Order: sequence, then structure tokens, then C-alpha cells
Amino acid sequence: MRLARALRTVGIRATQVTLSRDLRDLGLVKTAEGYAQPAEAAPAGRDVGTVLREFLLDVRVAQNLLVLITPPAHASSVPKRWITPLGRKSQETVAGDNTILVITPTAKKAVSLREKLMQSLG
Repeated sequence: MRLARALRTVGIRATQVTLSRDLRDLGLVKTAEGYAQPAEAAPAGRDVGTVLREFLLDVRVAQNLLVLITPPAHASSVPKRWITPLGRKSQETVAGDNTILVITPTAKKAVSLREKLMQSLG
């Protein structure tokens, strides 16, 4: 919202929806320091457990689906490439504002992945 307000002060009208879409199209992710490229968002020194402890609030299982809950605007802070190696390559992920949907091949694999994610939280 601050960006939309700042743009208005210089005569550029943009809605929050448009700005969110543009930021997504640019491939930027929200970090504690602001928006950054994904490579900058998760420095090499940060392991999976550290990032998950910082951004993952809950993991819910429904059949073969997992819903990972993050703080608002932080779903993209959990790199999807870290979710797949914990489970199977055949699963798909979709990130929203504060959720990541993980679709696994079976309910058993969803439960297994949830256990691995919860172990990573330490």
C-alpha cells in the first residue's frame, strides 16, 4: 500500500492489485528487508530449516494436498525448490499471498511430506 501511495504523490495511479501482479511478473519476493530477487531472498548461508522456522506457521493436510501457511505476503519467501526435494518430484506447488498449496500423488505422500517439513522446523 505504501508503494501505491508513493506513486500517487508523483502522479502515477496504480491499484494494489496491479502492483502485486507487476511485482509477481518481475519475479520479486517479499523479504523482511523489502522486495528482492529470489536468489537474494534466500542467501546461500540460510538452510531450509532456518527459512521454514522464519516463515512457515502451519502445515495442514487434506487428502493428497498440503497447505503451508505463512505470514501475510510471505508465501513466496519459502522457495518452492526446497519443498520438492523433501517430497517427490511428481508433486506440484502453487503459492499465493500467505499459503502454498502442495499437490502430492497420494495422501500417504502428503502426510510424509508434512512430517518432513515439521521436522525441518526443529
